[in-house]
Amino acid sequence: MMLAGQIALVTGGSRGIGRATALAFATEGADIAFCHLDDNAKAAETAAEIGALGRRAMHRSLDVADTAATRAFA
Repeated sequence: MMLAGQIALVTGGSRGIGRATALAFATEGADIAFCHLDDNAKAAETAAEIGALGRRAMHRSLDVADTAATRAFA
């Protein structure tokens, strides 16, 4: 596990490349924090898959183009 003890922050983690990236990092041992624009159901599915890998996951719905989004994971 190359990323054991690390936390990965992934944008667009509820689907597509972002989801695949989040799952790949979790497979390598990282806990995952990810954001998504508005698909809470898909985000919950991704978080459950990360949890099934034995990793922690948290997600937030936000637009990364919004400057206030920089405080979303604080």
